[in-house]
Amino acid sequence: MQPKLKELMAYDPYLDKSLSEEQLNTIRKDEQANVIFARQDYQIKDGLSLGLERERCYLIISATDDFLDKADKKLKASVPGIKRVDPELEKRIVATVEDERHESEQGLGMIFGG
Repeated sequence: MQPKLKELMAYDPYLDKSLSEEQLNTIRKDEQANVIFARQDYQIKDGLSLGLERERCYLIISATDDFLDKADKKLKASVPGIKRVDPELEKRIVATVEDERHESEQGLGMIFGG
């Protein structure tokens, strides 16, 4: 996985103690700076775990369409080589991730007696 992607996904400027109030005010006015991935439901999966190319990783974001439009622009500007997969592959990946989540929730239910 690209270190730049991991850093971008985890960063929340409003939790960054090194920023001054003036810098935060500038960020508040900047639409792209307010695309904060750390506040979204996202996963980064390696291709092998999805039955795809082992040398690739895939970013799955659960968010509103408005956020996703802005996120697409920010990701392309910030992470070299990143691109959205075709709609058919996107459906397959989302289905796989949802199946994994469902299986995980069922397993936790059994552990906790739910």
